[in-house]
Amino acid sequence: MSVNNSITYEFPLNEKIRVFIRLEHLFNQFIHFSASPDINDKRAAISVLLDIISIFKRSDLRSEVLKELTRQNTALKKIASSEGVNQEKLQEILNQLDDVTKKLHGLTEKMGLTNADNNLLQSIAQRSSIPGGSCSFDLPEYHYWLSQDEAYRIRDLENWFKPFKDINTAVNYILNFIRNSCNPKSETALAGFFQIDLDQKQPYQLIRLDVDKSIQCFAEISGGKHRCNIRFMQIMSDNKTPIQSVADIPFTLTRCLF
Repeated sequence: MSVNNSITYEFPLNEKIRVFIRLEHLFNQFIHFSASPDINDKRAAISVLLDIISIFKRSDLRSEVLKELTRQNTALKKIASSEGVNQEKLQEILNQLDDVTKKLHGLTEKMGLTNADNNLLQSIAQRSSIPGGSCSFDLPEYHYWLSQDEAYRIRDLENWFKPFKDINTAVNYILNFIRNSCNPKSETALAGFFQIDLDQKQPYQLIRLDVDKSIQCFAEISGGKHRCNIRFMQIMSDNKTPIQSVADIPFTLTRCLF
């Protein structure tokens, strides 16, 4: 199945990976919206930035990322002597891991939280719970900022995002490594249902499904680190609640380790 012609669904098997994927989602949105000169995209970039700051307020993600990088480093070194391992490529990956780890060690414990004290960002955050609360008459300072030249706005956005750049690099590295840790396997969900039993001795981190775009269903995944259920749901034309498909659905499944 060609990945370009498929939809990928992911299901994290622990809270750590769940947070990392949410961060990846937010980082990608921020980078996308901040690159556009459109005022509405700049608003979207600020909204995403506030979500990122909120996540970092709730937990010490720097420590969590460092622990995961150390774990991956240890796992790679264990397979270094295995037959068929490309030693040059392995050393390149280990060097990249060391570089990212050193950068994160250089960050402060409460990285990026100085942004939370920024008067403009704080004002926007306080109004964000009100529908339409960031319009021009509510936040004239924000209206003024949005009216500045693009170079001025880009400079501010880059400064505000700077504390998160290294963590973004690290999260991308961790998730890409996990996603590519195992090969996909072709499976079939009989009558739209498939159950995954996971070996408790293996440190599975993530479940990935690739489903051909021609299949008129979406994958609904539930469960935990020992067992997951997949239901392929069919969207009803009359806008009623989706129902489980009665067809046999082919897909590829990857049980991601490391």
